[in-house]
Amino acid sequence: MAETGAIVLAAGMGTRMKSALVKVMHPLAGVPMIEWPLAAAFEAGVAECVVVAGHQEEKVRAHLGERPGILFATQAEQLGTGHAVKCALPQLPSSCETVLILCGDTPLLTAATLSEMLQRHKESGATLTVMTAKVANPFGYGRIVKGSDGTVQKIVEQKDASAEEREITEVNAGVYCVDAGFLKAAVAELKNDNAQGEYYLTDIVSRAAREGRSCQSFQVVSPSEMMGVNDRAQLADAAKILRRRINRELMLSGVTLIDPRTTYIDRDVKIGKDTVVEPGATITGNTVIGERCRIGQVSQIHSCRLADDVTVKAGSVLEESVVYEFASIGPMAHLRPGSELHAHVKVGNFVETKKVVMGEGSKASHLTYLGDAVVGKECNIGCGTITCNYDGVRKHKTVIEDGVFVGSDVQLVAPVTVGRGSLIAAGTTVTQDVPADSLAISRTPQTNKEGWVLRKKQQG
Repeated sequence: MAETGAIVLAAGMGTRMKSALVKVMHPLAGVPMIEWPLAAAFEAGVAECVVVAGHQEEKVRAHLGERPGILFATQAEQLGTGHAVKCALPQLPSSCETVLILCGDTPLLTAATLSEMLQRHKESGATLTVMTAKVANPFGYGRIVKGSDGTVQKIVEQKDASAEEREITEVNAGVYCVDAGFLKAAVAELKNDNAQGEYYLTDIVSRAAREGRSCQSFQVVSPSEMMGVNDRAQLADAAKILRRRINRELMLSGVTLIDPRTTYIDRDVKIGKDTVVEPGATITGNTVIGERCRIGQVSQIHSCRLADDVTVKAGSVLEESVVYEFASIGPMAHLRPGSELHAHVKVGNFVETKKVVMGEGSKASHLTYLGDAVVGKECNIGCGTITCNYDGVRKHKTVIEDGVFVGSDVQLVAPVTVGRGSLIAAGTTVTQDVPADSLAISRTPQTNKEGWVLRKKQQG
């Protein structure tokens, strides 16, 4: 069965990024830049996609891995877009009769636009369709030169354009739909006799015109879609547009963003309806948030799973943690990786957890550190409690069983177990296991020296 394949050009280093990292791997709304055009292509109906890698090819391959439908080609020496396509063609399956060509640094292209372009290409019967855009300032873009019948005759690059051609405002967006047979023949005969000394993919347009083949243009409605990212400023511009799209989709699905302009949510985040996200929140990674939650101002949540009806108060930071129904976190709490809070747990202000499981209904209301610990159900962890989990060489676990009351300013020196129903008196340092239903207390006896302060003042 005839299929549509895609080629994504991603071999360049991107020197204007001024970075040691290859351009297409720069993060953009939570994923490397190259993820955006790939996702758009597959969503538009592409069956197979060949990624042309060159600089830091190993990083691109390592990230994309062995995903279904993704193939790789190597462009060891960057000799132009035509050469890149030539490197990719042997990897395309023979069943691909139409080839969609796009760049790895154009993250704003939408699946809807690509789908419409493919459909228009099919309906027109064209050999080649070029995506174009009308722009007020065409400087730097290849100009679209058309014949009297409106078909595309050639694309002229900025450096090769005449004064008259530079006045043209319809420009090349760098996206093509091409008949596979024609593409293979045309790319094989490309020449590099131009100002750049490169093999231009755009030269296949003039070849199609010479052979009397139909070459159509597809003008994109929003020119911003064709924006390429070449430096850090453009990366920030693209991120702003993508986050606006992400936020709009979330709001249309039933999520309340009080101020979308100051809310930063990554592409792979999922949020349930009737959840409210307050200004300044940053939600990243593969976070999943349930329904009817409230995410407080300037909170940060990375790769966490929050069930329904969870409250995250202002200024809290959550990382790689799991939170169950009706739990409350913060303000100014920090859940480090491996934290698991069960239903109705309260973790209050300036509480830090790390590799901790807290059972249903337990609470640590303020100024506490719980690391490498298991806390049972309905426990009270008093202010200033610390699980002393590190002996300078290795970490040890603290176990606090159900119904334990831990007073203020308690140190639990792991490994140690506190039996169910016990009470740990304020100021106690626990160095031995505590049996169930016991009182643990370790304090220096209090001594009151009456009149001591007055005598000290008189001596001074």
